[in-house]
Amino acid sequence: MANILAVDDNPDLCILLKTALERDGHRVVTCSSGADLTEALCRWSDCILLDVMMPNESGFAVCRRIREQTDAPILFLTARTDEASVLEGLGIGGDDYLTKPFRVSELRARVAAHLRRQNRVPVYRMVRGGVSFDMKGKSASYAEKELPLTRSEYAICEYLALHAGQTFTKEQIYEAVFGVDGTADDTAITQHIKNIRVKLRAAGAPETLLKTVWGVGYQWKSEN
Repeated sequence: MANILAVDDNPDLCILLKTALERDGHRVVTCSSGADLTEALCRWSDCILLDVMMPNESGFAVCRRIREQTDAPILFLTARTDEASVLEGLGIGGDDYLTKPFRVSELRARVAAHLRRQNRVPVYRMVRGGVSFDMKGKSASYAEKELPLTRSEYAICEYLALHAGQTFTKEQIYEAVFGVDGTADDTAITQHIKNIRVKLRAAGAPETLLKTVWGVGYQWKSEN
């Protein structure tokens, strides 16, 4: 089951998309224009279907605007099949395109294929346990409050959050964040974790977000 966002100014097509994809067990939200896409909705989506030819703001313009808000695959729905249009769509961050009119079976197969690939590592933004990571700017926030993390603290949080639900020893965290040639001792991880917890607590984050697994190491709370 995945969260799918479909954006098309044709209400009949929106109904078709919603019906077809819900048949596969997905949760589907439809919008009639790019203006309806909030950052929260983009983060919610595991896959985005985006009409190209829409009034006011084209699908290409929407893609440019939201690409850094989400790593979800973006599939263009378009009647424009000329090579220049296809290359433009893929060049601005789109992952695939479906030519209108398309077969429902092909739509479902394409969506399923992209969702299988969705285990790829995020490169722009990530939200784990309510903490929003700007992976390009290397900063994090909780409830819209920026967390005053040092570079090392941010790196530890990002690594653990990327692997939420998995437990890592201090040695594993140290090697992943600082490399085998790091100059500090892995006991520094303990102090970094303490500092991170103080800053998370000050921002109002739950105590259980960054967990100690006694005798083993540390874990970022699983989304599940």
